[in-house]
Amino acid sequence: MSLGKQKLGSQGLVVSSIGLGCMGMSQSYGPADEAESIATIHRAIELGCTFLDTAEVYGPFINEELLGRAL
Repeated sequence: MSLGKQKLGSQGLVVSSIGLGCMGMSQSYGPADEAESIATIHRAIELGCTFLDTAEVYGPFINEELLGRAL
């Protein structure tokens, strides 16, 4: 399975064409299961996902801290 690649901007950054939206891992859909969220991030990376979408507003910083623990 290949997720394809996309160039972003003019600085040479290349990411997977399909990304993982992390919002629901820390807000909006009720209590999150951290172990399940981390397992989902790990699986996305195994499949070649290199675009993990997060934002400061999902916490603030809680989503980024989760992503940091997963990585």
